[in-house]
Amino acid sequence: MYYKSIILSLGFLSLINCNSQKVKNDDIKVQVAENGDVKTTTKEGEIIYFKEGENKFLKEYQMNVTFKGISEDSRCPKDVQCIWSGVAVAQVEVMATTSRPMTLNIASIENKGRNYHKSVDFNGYTITLADVNPYPETSNSKSMKGNYKIGITIKKAVENTTTR
Repeated sequence: MYYKSIILSLGFLSLINCNSQKVKNDDIKVQVAENGDVKTTTKEGEIIYFKEGENKFLKEYQMNVTFKGISEDSRCPKDVQCIWSGVAVAQVEVMATTSRPMTLNIASIENKGRNYHKSVDFNGYTITLADVNPYPETSNSKSMKGNYKIGITIKKAVENTTTR
């Protein structure tokens, strides 16, 4: 008789434990617009994806953004061991409604010594490179040209409160 109550209580505790281990994915939200644009929202901000050569006017930022291409991709392929992880540098042309076009070089890593910057300020906003795809493999290193897709986030720039 006791063994039935023990087995029942262990089963009940197992079910409660399973419910508490569910992963909450509140950090990432995906929205698909009617025209097929995919927008992913994270805690840091909205990730806006661009295919190589794609141009979008972003109303909420009053900014025209064009992904020109990848000028450098020295990232270590998946199936190779490398000394340095490498970097991908995206060329993004931005133009506000009140400014001329400007080409920004945004890198996948931050390395000030090599002049690689993951974020760049433009017209009161900070533009950050969040994602570069596809990741290189040794078998398809030459076929990636023209097939890149990047994700950027745009946030209001934090004003520097220090005075000189």
